[in-house]
Amino acid sequence: MINIILIVFIIGYLFITLEHKFDLNKSASALLTAFICWSLYALLSPDIEHVIEHLNGHLHGIAEIVFFLLGAMTIVEMIAVHNGFELLTEKITTKNKRTLLWIICIITFFLSAILDNLTTAIVMVSLLQKLLSDRQDRLIFSGLVVIAANAGGAWSPMGDVTTTMLWIGNQVTASHLLLTTFLPSIVCLLIPLLLASRHVKGSFERPIIEPNDETTSLSKNESRWVLLCGLLCLINVPIFKTITHLPPYMGMLGGLGILWVFTELLHRHKEDKTHLRITSVITKIDVPSVMFFLGILLAVACLESIGFLGKMALFLEDTIHNKDMIVTFLGLLSAVVDNVPLTAAVQAMYDLQTYPTDHKMWAMLAYAVGTGGSCLIIGSAAGVVVMGIENISFGWYLRHISLWALLGYLGGMGVFWVLYHTIII
Repeated sequence: MINIILIVFIIGYLFITLEHKFDLNKSASALLTAFICWSLYALLSPDIEHVIEHLNGHLHGIAEIVFFLLGAMTIVEMIAVHNGFELLTEKITTKNKRTLLWIICIITFFLSAILDNLTTAIVMVSLLQKLLSDRQDRLIFSGLVVIAANAGGAWSPMGDVTTTMLWIGNQVTASHLLLTTFLPSIVCLLIPLLLASRHVKGSFERPIIEPNDETTSLSKNESRWVLLCGLLCLINVPIFKTITHLPPYMGMLGGLGILWVFTELLHRHKEDKTHLRITSVITKIDVPSVMFFLGILLAVACLESIGFLGKMALFLEDTIHNKDMIVTFLGLLSAVVDNVPLTAAVQAMYDLQTYPTDHKMWAMLAYAVGTGGSCLIIGSAAGVVVMGIENISFGWYLRHISLWALLGYLGGMGVFWVLYHTIII
């Protein structure tokens, strides 16, 4: 049974990683893979009640992640629709390329921790298109945005789907994640940023951008208030969890409710406000990505239920013997294998009794799978979306950005090793 389900999972995963070649959305492949895996488990298992019990148990944890993502994505889309992120562009007045690179990367790093690396990458690359007219400059800047977004997302429970998974799964707490991964994440960005600064010279001129008719009716104060309200709702999620001990998705849904009421009151006297209402904005969020997370997490949960992931954990222990090396390897593997199922697999392989909340391994894993994907353009969701927006080829990124990203990743992992062996432990 294990071998049959594993073969189905591998075939499904190939379709996910090669979605552009097969012209089949990875969300469809993930959902179908989960469906077939669990169906085979039910048909081949002698105890169907045991299978249903496993499925229901996994669905509880997965649903928390899905509701969290839906709330977060809707809040971010509301800020975007209200031109909240445009306010950032207006504050950038420099004409120097090197200065602009540092400003963009620093903003990306911190914004990614509040929003998430995928959304931040989309926002920042869109802003770059309004700031830089030269395509070669935008390619370099976009490559650094990928690194900065992934590095920024690694030290926040909301910055990356994988850190959210570890936070909701009680592998890490928000405060410990910040304490242990912030410095390595900064180093992970600074090394590529310093190397890239040597190749970026001169000044630039902004391209002329036509205003958007849909949002010209918005005042600067309205955009500013929605940006402030949305960011406060996102920032307060970990605070809410700390105070109430309720699951994070409750804080996120509460924040969405607050922003919903706030925007309804803000636009209550406007005649044409349909495009500014959440009922309209919610149709624009990336639901296929949410379906992908649902499908892939269910598929990985099936591998855990049949006992395969437990055997894989024992194999890694017997082969490598060193947890630091295992986690470092997993981080590099995330450049090839999607970090969401990789994280789900590690969560299933190592239990909280052996590796309790805030154990060294979990923090290192959050950093590794969050930043290791930057080594390849296809290694992270942020990289894939930037690849599509700027039409960056795999080969160009490999030649110009990958080495910088690898050096940053290894540098941050080195800082982790120093922290845990001289300060934290």
